[in-house]
Amino acid sequence: MEVYDGEFITELESIAKKVRWHSIRMIYEAGSGHPGGSLSVTDILVVLYFHIMKHDPKNPDWPDRDRFVLSKGHSAPALYAVLAEAGYFPVDELLTLRKMGSRLQGHPCMRKTPGVEMSTGSLGHGLAAGNGMALAAKLDRKLYRIYVVLGDGEMDVGENWEAAMLASHYKLDNVIAYVDRNKLQLDGPTEKIMSIEPLADKWKAFGWHVIEINGHNMKEIIQATNEAKSVKGKPSVIICHTIKGRGVSFMEGALHFHGKAPDEKEFNQAMKELGAVE
Repeated sequence: MEVYDGEFITELESIAKKVRWHSIRMIYEAGSGHPGGSLSVTDILVVLYFHIMKHDPKNPDWPDRDRFVLSKGHSAPALYAVLAEAGYFPVDELLTLRKMGSRLQGHPCMRKTPGVEMSTGSLGHGLAAGNGMALAAKLDRKLYRIYVVLGDGEMDVGENWEAAMLASHYKLDNVIAYVDRNKLQLDGPTEKIMSIEPLADKWKAFGWHVIEINGHNMKEIIQATNEAKSVKGKPSVIICHTIKGRGVSFMEGALHFHGKAPDEKEFNQAMKELGAVE
């Protein structure tokens, strides 16, 4: 069993702080974007890219790399910030988000951005794409894994449940899905728009190994992922209970920051709360 000292966890938390800082700055400079979901998913992405996944920023097409799919593509700022901090492209490029000629589109584009495995944003497609990658790995007898992050709002989409059924049927134990369960979607609370509970029981009924955690606790994310990697013969899903807008007080749990850039006053307050970033 792995033991994680305070210094290791503190390092991951420091990276997550940078990612949140970058995300807010990018969205402010662009004048548009999705801060709420970018902030809620940050800790999951940091653990994956800086501890769990096998990948090489200097060789993004390394055949044996693990694959990551951000199905909730509107949270691209967090993914871009993680990729930049990992070394896929210069950190300075982050400020080109959503600008003409930029490699950093409003939603991830696999043909433009180094490190992006799948173009996403039309919600409901990410898990199906991940399944295709997982089947390819099985057919090629490769050991790489596929990690897919889903939004809880996109649990409304039927294609996700078709993909869940397929992954179970083909025993895709090389797929690990994470549900960013921040309980808010574009139009309101998930349980008012279209209730998805009991979410864990639904995944179990589709034949998945299910784990529920605090999606902002680095140790829990790591331990849950390690548990999922040990499961044989079925895919795993980790339901990560998170807070939309995590890390910025006035954005936490605030529906209107789903897709709204902060104004100057809000930006300055957010930067103050997130603190200085080296």
